[in-house]
Amino acid sequence: MTVCPLIGCVDDHVFCVSYQGSLCDYLKANVLSWSELGLIAQSMSRGLAYLHQDIPGHKDGHKPAIAHRDFKSKNVLLKSNLTACIADFGLALRFEAGTSPGDTHGQVGTRRYMAPEVLEGAISFQRDSFLRIDMYAVGLVLWELASRCKAADGPLDEYMLPYEEEVGQHPSLEDMQEVVVHKKLRPTLRECWQKHTGLSLLCETMEECWDGEAEARLSAGCVEERVVQMQRQTSVTAPEDIVTVVTMVTNVDYPPKESSL
Repeated sequence: MTVCPLIGCVDDHVFCVSYQGSLCDYLKANVLSWSELGLIAQSMSRGLAYLHQDIPGHKDGHKPAIAHRDFKSKNVLLKSNLTACIADFGLALRFEAGTSPGDTHGQVGTRRYMAPEVLEGAISFQRDSFLRIDMYAVGLVLWELASRCKAADGPLDEYMLPYEEEVGQHPSLEDMQEVVVHKKLRPTLRECWQKHTGLSLLCETMEECWDGEAEARLSAGCVEERVVQMQRQTSVTAPEDIVTVVTMVTNVDYPPKESSL
């Protein structure tokens, strides 16, 4: 286990986090029980909901809404108890009331996780538009979780990244545009998932996160509520003491960042 000094501040707690790597790497080597999937999904969505919130009366002063802009399983770290922590805020934007986020590039992030409007270069440079881009990626990460969960009565394949079957491991921007924008494809939802009470609800949640219409996507808070609901339906008690790390965010104008993953 590696120790990473991520300085975070949530509800007056400043701390370092002992973690065991990214969610992506964990899923490559491990399968998940239903309760483990619920824990990761809830803590991940709760952390993003906090990030997206604008909180004027926060005890440390005004907490602005923040868009991550490169949300993916590689940027979700897992603590030793499988609580998820959101990491890598190099492309994040803060939205202070009455101020502009500054000059920024719209087509940034990891190509595989780019929302349709980002791939098209047709996003609106408004706060809610950036938050909805994050939510598209959340749907893909939820799919990754489901693909490695042993709760469904069906075979478990080796871990694959979203769209890996369609575009391989090193897609170009044009590859992703063809699959996501023109063909309007999304990762396959397996039939056996629909037969499991909780995974069936998770499938609905994924579809509402990666909707082609950005305005129709769920918020992070709604995703957290869905995860709690699916846990209750399957008699899994959700932990009450989940804490998520949020690191320092600045509005430095970074050049377009692309990754082949």
